[in-house]
Amino acid sequence: MSIADGNTGSKATTITIGLSDNEREKELALRERFANFWSSATGEPRAIYDTFIASCPIAQGIALEAVDEDEVRGWWVRPSTANPGEAILFLHGGGYVQGSATAYRGFASQLVALAGIPALVIDYPLAPESPWPAAPEAALSAWRWLVSGGFERIAIIGDSAGGGLTLVTLLGLKEQRHGPKPIAGVVFSPWTDLSLTGASMTDPSVNDPLLGHEYMRECASKFLGSTNARVPTVSPLFGDLQDLPPLLIQVGTDELLLEDSRRMAERAAAAGVSVQLEIWEGMHHVFQLDVDHLNSSRVALYHAAQFIRNA
Repeated sequence: MSIADGNTGSKATTITIGLSDNEREKELALRERFANFWSSATGEPRAIYDTFIASCPIAQGIALEAVDEDEVRGWWVRPSTANPGEAILFLHGGGYVQGSATAYRGFASQLVALAGIPALVIDYPLAPESPWPAAPEAALSAWRWLVSGGFERIAIIGDSAGGGLTLVTLLGLKEQRHGPKPIAGVVFSPWTDLSLTGASMTDPSVNDPLLGHEYMRECASKFLGSTNARVPTVSPLFGDLQDLPPLLIQVGTDELLLEDSRRMAERAAAAGVSVQLEIWEGMHHVFQLDVDHLNSSRVALYHAAQFIRNA
């Protein structure tokens, strides 16, 4: 792994992180595992997806506590020690149509162990049963629940659709006049444009082993219903990004959502937001999950943990 190049502006930093030959071999082997899993998996689609995500192990020294209240449902993922008043609100991916807090406990725990900050991983209503705005409303409700519990330093983190939902939530919280503001946003391969206009969506040179264009279109349709895809509370790329907290965006080069990350970083920086964009060469969608297989995954999560700790 190497930092191949960097471009630093007054408020934005973009780093491309290269891939060693050894890491490339591990990535190729992992893609074979992906292909074998998805070609042989049987059962209900949401259960299959949860099995895939839950392969990320629970980190050592982590305590799990279920949350089931009117305002929020999910899991607390706690380190052995933590500073009072600090928390992560973790919003899972799954194209707004699948994913669960239970499946994502392992992924969240890896970050929690590195950051030393507890994470609330929430369940939010899934489409098509619960289309927009159910997910953003649930995220804001979870934020209010954390604040009412005395948390004042809160970062919001999400992957894929959960990354888009993280940015939508940050936009929504700009409107609140009282209470704490988010200290940071961290997004892994965020889905920021549900109108699917990013060049990487249709670029034949982009070899995405996990996402397909038609799948993304179907997810968007189920989530949107009759809502315009360019509404900022759906696609944060088109929102007023001024006054957002510092952002860390991580994305691989081998994924359809590459341009969603690039454009989000560019527009946020142009709006005066402090943005750090990491582009990981040869990496697949939300590669951070694969801590058992890739050094890149572990290093990327370390970067994310340090970003939160320094916010």
